[in-house]
Amino acid sequence: MPRLRPRPRPRPFGRALCAMITPFTATGGPDLDGARKLAAHLVAEGCDGLVLNGTTGESPTTTDAEKTALVRAVREAVGDRAAVVAGVGSASTRHTVELARAAEHAGADGLLVVTPYYSRPPQDALAAHFRQVADAVGIPLMLYDIPGRTGTRIEPDTLIRLSAHPRIVAVKDCAYDLLGSTKVIARTSLAYYSGCEETNLPLYAVGAAGFVSTVANAAPRPMRAVLDAFDAGRTAEAAALNRLTLPLAELMTASGLPGTVTAKALLEAMGLPAGPVREPLRPAGRETADGLLAAYGELAGLFPADLGPAQSYT
Repeated sequence: MPRLRPRPRPRPFGRALCAMITPFTATGGPDLDGARKLAAHLVAEGCDGLVLNGTTGESPTTTDAEKTALVRAVREAVGDRAAVVAGVGSASTRHTVELARAAEHAGADGLLVVTPYYSRPPQDALAAHFRQVADAVGIPLMLYDIPGRTGTRIEPDTLIRLSAHPRIVAVKDCAYDLLGSTKVIARTSLAYYSGCEETNLPLYAVGAAGFVSTVANAAPRPMRAVLDAFDAGRTAEAAALNRLTLPLAELMTASGLPGTVTAKALLEAMGLPAGPVREPLRPAGRETADGLLAAYGELAGLFPADLGPAQSYT
C-alpha cells in the first residue's frame, strides 16, 4: 500500500464549539449578565468557540437588537480565549446581510449562515445567496446545512463550488450524508463541523474539524474528551468515550423536545444561567428535568478533572 501523508485539518474556529443557549430573565428579557457568565464557564470547561443566535439560541424569537447585544456581551466576556460565531441566517438575503454586518461590527469572529428556509431556493439561487452574504462582510462564514429543518439541502457539488470563495471556510453539517460530506472534505479545504451529536466521532474520523454541540451547554468536557482521545491516537478510547455521552445526548436532542428546551432545563437544574424559553416553545416538565439531571450526573461522574491517557473508560 502507498504511504499516505495525512492532510492538516482546517480549524478556523477551533474543534469543540458549543451552540450556546440565550439566557433570559424570569420575565423573558435578555439576561446579558447571565450570558457572560455562561460563556465564561463554557470556555473554562474546554469550548474553543461559542455559536450564538442559532436555533439553540432561540434565534426565531429574538430581535435583531437582542442578537447584536448578545454577540457584544459574549465577546466582552471571553475576549480572545474563544471564537465567537454569530448565527445570522434568515429566509431573506437582504435581512441576512443586515444581520451579518451587525454581527461583524459587534465583534463576531465568524458567521453561521443557514440555508434560507421555507422558500426552498434552487441550488444556483442558494449559492448566490451565500456569496452575497460573504461579499458583504470581512469575516469568514460557516454554512449551515440542515435540510430537515430548512427543506433544502446544500448539495455537495454546490459546497465544492462555494469553497472557492475566500470567506466561505466551514460547514455545520446536519445533512446525515456521510458519503456526501466525505466527498466535500476530500475535495475542498472546507472545515466540517458536526452539528448532530451522533455524527461527531464518525465525521471527525473522516477529516472533520470538530463539532457544534447543543449538549456541550451542559457537558463540554465529556464532548471534547472524545476528540482529545482521537487526536492522541487512542481511537478505541475515543469510541468508548463517545458511547458514554450517548445517553445524555439522546435525552437532550432526540427525546421529542427541542434541544433548547432540554438544555435550558438542565442548565437551570445545575444552577447555571438559562431562564425560560420563549413561546411557542414550552418549558420541560419536572420529570424530564429530573431525568436529564440524572443522566448528566452519571456522565459527569465518569469524567474526572484530569483525563490522562492512563484513565480507562471501557
